Parts: sequence; structure tokens; C-alpha cells
Amino acid sequence: MSATEMKTTPERAAKLMKRATAASVTVATILIAVKLVAWMITDSVSLLSSVIDSAMDVLASLVNFIAVRHAIQPADPEHRFGHGKAEPLAALAQAAFISGTGVFLVVEAAHRLSDPRPIEQGAVGIGVMGFSIVLTAILVVYQRYVIRKTSSTVVHADSLHYTMDVLVNGSVIVAILLATRLDWGFADPIFAIGIAGYIMYNAWKIGRRALDQLMDRELPNEARERIKKIVLDHPAVVSMHDLRTRRSGVNTFIQLHIEMDGALSLSRAHAVSDKVEAAILEAFPDAEVIIHSDPEGLEKPPSLAMQ
Repeated sequence: MSATEMKTTPERAAKLMKRATAASVTVATILIAVKLVAWMITDSVSLLSSVIDSAMDVLASLVNFIAVRHAIQPADPEHRFGHGKAEPLAALAQAAFISGTGVFLVVEAAHRLSDPRPIEQGAVGIGVMGFSIVLTAILVVYQRYVIRKTSSTVVHADSLHYTMDVLVNGSVIVAILLATRLDWGFADPIFAIGIAGYIMYNAWKIGRRALDQLMDRELPNEARERIKKIVLDHPAVVSMHDLRTRRSGVNTFIQLHIEMDGALSLSRAHAVSDKVEAAILEAFPDAEVIIHSDPEGLEKPPSLAMQ
């Protein structure tokens, strides 16, 4: 992230995240309306799969819309660690619903394979899919702007989902063309099954990510190694131990112990700890950092021996 992007204030970042999630809900709602009309005209099962995918987009974007507003609320006396876990809780319900719709789509496509039907007004479906691709691409461009300004994981996940939607919409166009121009009637339900598989794969990823946050999974090894390097780069820090990390919504929590020369004064040790904390926050600006200072060589309890 550049220096200019780092200057985004928390208030400005919150506004951008709210606007991005609101834009996602708006775009998904528009797309589900136009695709639903197109499906009723064409009777294409692959277009139906795109309607269902857009319905999932509405649900996902609405969950993100609500989660962002809840997650950015500051900690209060009843929620000392903030409200970030509202996001993964909602995501679990979202993943279950998405999986159910994916199964429904597979059943519908299988029925269409055994009882194929011609696609009517294929040009209408292609036009709607083209409109969907353009509108979704505009949304993705705006989301990426917000990501550069805020580093929001919620908006980033939403952006990845809508980027894949561009490919899904393109596959529907291919399916309609194959069915109407080459009379490949099976192309329509086969593409629908492929899209259903993609939908359920996304549901699995959403559920896994939600469980990781709810179970306080450690940050990736790359992030942990980066933290260790930042800490040990300070010349007054002899070693570190008991590094513990987790994410909750848009927040990161980092806890660790640092060892310094036992002859250092309390005020000097505190100053070193502050410097280390500031360096970590520069690399992880959304983090809450807790550092415990120990004199070098102090015997550690077994529970604190791991890094």
C-alpha cells in the first residue's frame, strides 16, 4: 500500500466500505430482476443458474452490508474484542443456504437432461448476459479502488466473487449460443451443472473461512514470520516467544512476549515495547497489539514456550 493510500482515515475507510457493500447489493438486485425476466422468456436452465447465482450475490452482499456496519462498531463494555465475529456467524448461514440452492440447481439440470427443451429467444438471454457482464465489471473496478484505500477483507472477498461472476455470465452466453446456433440442447443443462458446482465450491470456501475465524485460527505463516522479523529487527529485543494471532471480522489481534536485557530500566523497556508495537501497527494497521516484556533468560512456563 502506498503512502497516499495509507493516509485514508478510519472514518473515510468506513464510509468507503459502506458504499462498496451498498453498491454490491444494488447491482445484484438489478441483475436478479433482469435475469429473472430473461429466464422466463428463454426457459434456459443455464440462465436459471445465473439467476440463482445472482440471488446468492444479493444474499452475500446483504450479509456483507450488515456485517460491515456491525463489525466496524468500536468495542464496548459488553464486547471488549469488538463485534467482528458477527461476520463469520452470518457467513456460515450464508454458506448453508448457498449449498442448498446449488443442490436444487443440479436436480433441475438433471431433469432437463432427461427432458430437454429448446431455448426460446436466445438473443434476449445473450443481451441480458452482456448487460450483466458490463455492470458487474464496473462494480469490480469500484471495489478494487475501495480495497486499495481500506485493505478491507470483506470487500476483497466480495470483489473476488463478482470477478468470477463475469466468467459465469460469459459461460451462460456460450451455453445459449451452442444450444441455439448449433442445436446442442445438452449444452444448456451441462453448463448449469458446472455453474452449480462453482456455486457449491464457493459455499465451501465461505464456510471454511467463517469457521477459521470462529475457531480463532492463527494468521498464515507468512504473516507470522513477518511479525517475528519486525520484532527481532529492533536492536534491544533479544528474542520473542508466545506469539498468538487471530482475526475477527475486519480486525486482527496480535499478542506476544519480547525478551530484553534484564538491566534495562522499566521506562526504557516500555519505550522499546512501544517502538515494536508501532512497527507492527505500521505493517498491520487494523491490528490490536499486546506486548509483554520479559527480562532475558527468564524461565518460561511450558504453555508459553511455543512461538
